[in-house]
Amino acid sequence: QVQLVESGGGLVQPGGSLRLSCVASGSGFGLYTMNWYRQAPGKERELVAALTPIGVANYADSVKGRFAISRDNDKKMVYLRMDSLKPEDTAVYLCNVNRGRGYVYWGQGTQVTVSS
Repeated sequence: QVQLVESGGGLVQPGGSLRLSCVASGSGFGLYTMNWYRQAPGKERELVAALTPIGVANYADSVKGRFAISRDNDKKMVYLRMDSLKPEDTAVYLCNVNRGRGYVYWGQGTQVTVSS
């Protein structure tokens, strides 16, 4: 069983920065790609960033150059550094891992609000 717990969200002004954190429980953290999704009201859930076990990162076009995903396998942590935040980045941000065979895990999410 895997549990994911996010933290670090909040209210920030446009142009500001936040760092989200996600801590995982259970074994095998270092074997799987970790993902950050977001969901804004009335919109579909969107994959924001993904990071493979060997450190290959992929980003949604809307966040390239502004967001950076990283991980610490020893601490079972994955981070999302968000810079130059825009109002359209406002959403609930969720940590995710898909271990295959239907084993997909989600955190409860952390709210990010970008507003002046």
